[in-house]
Amino acid sequence: MAIFNQTKFQIINNIKKYIIELEKIIITFPKKDIITRNMMYNDALTLLELIYKANYEHNLEIKHQYQIEALAKINKIDFYLERAYKLKYISEKILINKSNELIKINKMIYSWCFNEN
Repeated sequence: MAIFNQTKFQIINNIKKYIIELEKIIITFPKKDIITRNMMYNDALTLLELIYKANYEHNLEIKHQYQIEALAKINKIDFYLERAYKLKYISEKILINKSNELIKINKMIYSWCFNEN
């Protein structure tokens, strides 16, 4: 098993925490928008998977690709949150809270991505 350094471990912990909190939010989405709910959840799980893959990868080019894909997933999840707010599925407070958590994760991945080169 690969050894986690402190930064990568924090990224994974933050993503796991985010997914668990996201589950509580998306359960309130109306049934008519189940596709968005499922896509948001699946993208959050894919984000976690990409970070694990990047952590285990030894080839820097492939690792960098996983990290960039993870950053793209964060932007996609942020869009889903913004859409949910506009459709009044979530409050502005939840939007700001969840977006700030995504920004924190984004910064951590971004710094990991560009400090390993």
